[in-house]
Amino acid sequence: MVFGDFLTRVREHVPLVHNITNYVTVNDVANMILACGASPIMSDEPADVEEITALCQGLNINIGTLNKRTIDGMFAAGRKAKELGHATVLDPVGAGASGLRTRTAVGLMEEIGFDVIRGNISEIKTLAIGSGTTRGVDADMADAVTEENLEEGISFAKAFARESGSIAAITGAIDLVSDGKSCYVIRNGRPEMGRITGTGCQLSGLVCAFLAANPQEKLGAAAAAVAMMGLAGEIGWGRMQEGDGNATYRNRIIDAVYNMDAETLEQGVKYEVR
Repeated sequence: MVFGDFLTRVREHVPLVHNITNYVTVNDVANMILACGASPIMSDEPADVEEITALCQGLNINIGTLNKRTIDGMFAAGRKAKELGHATVLDPVGAGASGLRTRTAVGLMEEIGFDVIRGNISEIKTLAIGSGTTRGVDADMADAVTEENLEEGISFAKAFARESGSIAAITGAIDLVSDGKSCYVIRNGRPEMGRITGTGCQLSGLVCAFLAANPQEKLGAAAAAVAMMGLAGEIGWGRMQEGDGNATYRNRIIDAVYNMDAETLEQGVKYEVR
């Protein structure tokens, strides 16, 4: 698998990605999509989203800041994207924190059938339990994938992908990307990325751009995007100067994606397939 080829296709095809995302990180998501070579558009108005989605090649739905109007927009856009066969990503931000978030995320997952569901282990566990369809998964697994529980995490990722029908992209200290048959174990990234609001949201936009440009190789595209984000975190951290903080680090990560080429990505990724 040549991860650099996936990035090259993004920059060749410049896919248009529709984002219904949270207002905390909407600007950063747009800039991340631009940095990788794709093009973002944002719309959450129910009367607008179907037409906007029809113009695009991908749809990224993030439930970070829900309200009744945007929920309607998410379902309407999701149905249109499904009808048109567009690339789709669900980011179930905070699923499990409230009934509204959980019901919305599970409802979207079950009705739309996303290509990729990207979240942390706690969010994905919530969808697995809340959907009532995933069985045989240890619901008491610690809320972090570590070297010590890696086999358990891989089994969980594969089981969730099989039962949901979506590629599972579970991100954290170790990232797992699985289609239910195989699982990419990715070890790029920095712990300091967790001190920035929105790196996960940016990654979901990045994943959608990669899927839209590589529709025939969805698992590899998702894994390449996850690895690229982690590598950008490493590169960005290496460029930090005395006095820099998390706001600067956010910009350095976006800049690292903007300046990354296929060769840098290929040489810098750290992964295995299990």
